[in-house]
Amino acid sequence: MTSPGGPTVELRVWGVDRVIPALGRMSSGRRALRRTPGLRFAKLLGTGTSRTFTLDSADLRHWAALTVWHDEAAARAAADSPVLRRWQDSSTEELRVTMRPLRSKGRWSRVDPFGSDPSTRSNHTTTNQTTSNHTTTGDAGPRWTGPVAALTRARLRPTTMVSFWRAVPPVATELAGAQGNRLALGVGELPLGVQGTFSLWDTARDLTEFAYRSPAHLSAVRRTESARWYAEELFARFAVTDVVGTYEGRSA
Repeated sequence: MTSPGGPTVELRVWGVDRVIPALGRMSSGRRALRRTPGLRFAKLLGTGTSRTFTLDSADLRHWAALTVWHDEAAARAAADSPVLRRWQDSSTEELRVTMRPLRSKGRWSRVDPFGSDPSTRSNHTTTNQTTSNHTTTGDAGPRWTGPVAALTRARLRPTTMVSFWRAVPPVATELAGAQGNRLALGVGELPLGVQGTFSLWDTARDLTEFAYRSPAHLSAVRRTESARWYAEELFARFAVTDVVGTYEGRSA
């Protein structure tokens, strides 16, 4: 299957049976990972289950890395990098999702990780290519016919955290029953104040149906501006080109 152009994005999720060493790898691995050749952007992440996407759902048995590579060759070469290899050797399971950006809007740590350049000033990027598997759809970006993934990430304003967390559980309930959802988990660099989600879907239509027709989710989206929940936010959608491994013992 031919995929859209742009950087290669990978999300790796590792299951562990020893929490303290995992915390040590989180602390020591960030700087070393950023030195990996071919890397544009990287974050080591804690995870949470999709039951509520709040602190109550923090999962100390699963940790993740989001990496953005200049191209597929760089991603393949980095499989043996010391940081990623150390996580793999210490894990009880690993899930790796390989993707290409379809749409990205916003900032993560003041950059757009998925645009033409991670330090670009533009906060909206669109892939405008046509292949046998997707067609250009103008401002909406390319329509990919395979599985898709969505990543959201926000830095919450301290004064709005309680209001935000109250709005999240109904959305998580809707997500749990959403058609076409194959995987959902919370992700974040910090346990407090940085909120993110990653979800994997059978098709773009399934994702769109949830995003724009699920009442609780639509209500939360409409409240975002007036509630001023976010000091920084990002939304990205990806074409999923490969899924390997397991999460909680199941293939995604």
